[in-house]
Amino acid sequence: MKFSPKFIVFEGIDGAGKSTQIKLLRDALSIRGIECELTCEPTDFESGKRLREVLSGKVKKTQRELAEMFAFDRVVHNINEDRGINKLLADGKTVISDRYYYSSLAYQGAELGFDTVARLNLDDPNIRTPDLCIFLDLSPEDSLERISSRQDVQKEIFENYEVLSRTRKMFFDVFERLEAGGENIVVINASGSIEEIAEKILNTVTEKLYS
Repeated sequence: MKFSPKFIVFEGIDGAGKSTQIKLLRDALSIRGIECELTCEPTDFESGKRLREVLSGKVKKTQRELAEMFAFDRVVHNINEDRGINKLLADGKTVISDRYYYSSLAYQGAELGFDTVARLNLDDPNIRTPDLCIFLDLSPEDSLERISSRQDVQKEIFENYEVLSRTRKMFFDVFERLEAGGENIVVINASGSIEEIAEKILNTVTEKLYS
């Protein structure tokens, strides 16, 4: 059976297990004959490298500047002629991205307001709407516990309890708004075992996109 390529986004506060689950989903879809390409934000393009310097705390930017940098990197993520989302989909590959504009709406939206960040992203014709967003939901307490157990990983500026709590709440506010506009968003509890979560994700993707 021939499956049409889809654009899937994973979101979640830090420590939710996105990287692990994205790889497991890719492997599971590949077994079913669905070729996948993994991407992430910030990207590995030059625009994404500059963003990572800000997130590490090495370079200081205002929240407005940070929101604009994310939006620009997102445009590049979409339209890059060699490895952009549009090109990959056109080549018949399902694209699975670790983070997308939902993160900007939650993180920068908490500081600047939803409407300001939405204008930079939702109103830009170069930034496509995903076919499905999967949010791996984890409590801030569990998030910090997982972050603290990481080895040799540099802590980012958003990794503290207050920011994680506020951001988790903001994510749900964002989802409520976007679902009202027709976006396809599914929340999955990320506190179970890796295998249990992977099964839920695969079932969700199969039901929503490939049934």
